[in-house]
Amino acid sequence: MNEEPYPSQTPQKSWIGRLGQLLSGEPQDQEDLLEILREAQEKHLLGPDALSMIEGVLQVSEMRARDIMIPRVQMVVVPRDADLKTIFPLVLEHGHSRFPVIEEDRSKVVGVLLAKDLLPYALTDHDVKIEELMRPVSIVPESKRLNVLLKEFRTNRNHLAIVVDEYGTAAGLVTIEDILEEIVGDIEDEHDQEPDEGYIVQRNENEYMVKALTPMEDFDEYFSCDLSSEEYDTVGGFIVTKLGHLPQKGEKVIEGKLRFEVVRADSRRIHWLKLKLLEEEGE
Repeated sequence: MNEEPYPSQTPQKSWIGRLGQLLSGEPQDQEDLLEILREAQEKHLLGPDALSMIEGVLQVSEMRARDIMIPRVQMVVVPRDADLKTIFPLVLEHGHSRFPVIEEDRSKVVGVLLAKDLLPYALTDHDVKIEELMRPVSIVPESKRLNVLLKEFRTNRNHLAIVVDEYGTAAGLVTIEDILEEIVGDIEDEHDQEPDEGYIVQRNENEYMVKALTPMEDFDEYFSCDLSSEEYDTVGGFIVTKLGHLPQKGEKVIEGKLRFEVVRADSRRIHWLKLKLLEEEGE
């Protein structure tokens, strides 16, 4: 009796075999690998979330610090010679866990201040300077690959690094969270404010949270303005058109008496905007 052949040509065996060949060292490019993984996802052999993270990992391996850094002008910084009573309001307002410490201007970062280091002085009146509390700061070049930087963050237990240009001047900052978000998507914390429902949610008399997917017609009707255009259909599209690039968290656009601030965004799209109604144009 002839034996039945082994089912080596089943779909599962096929893609696993091809993946094994790729990993065995045969010359293949990244797109071939992604094609196999996408086929596996279509056959329900790989979950969509897992595929998205794998794509993020491969993307991170090709990206550099300059690609995701928060630009210098958007950094929330504290002066080295400042005293605590002037710093507490800034720390409370922004809710960050770490703040670059500067000397003279933003181009020269000399340390990093951890918000937790301020706790022992929160209820006291000690005359303490920031330079007494700041810690050493990690410095990386703009060309540093993100996968290498992530490994260094883990090894050195750092969470923030200052990105410098070829002249050694601070160009921006990057955090471990920024890198992880390139892999797993946006990571929310207790300071990220996002409404539960609706396109537009009023927070107070002059401040709103606006979903980037809000149709421009709905936005114009809500705020009695005329921002609609054939160039874009949504508020997010309006922001991208105004800036000329996909914005990062913290970037702002002022249009008349409307000030938009990006509060949630990733490498692919904007999610949420904070809108403030200004009393005077350009406030």
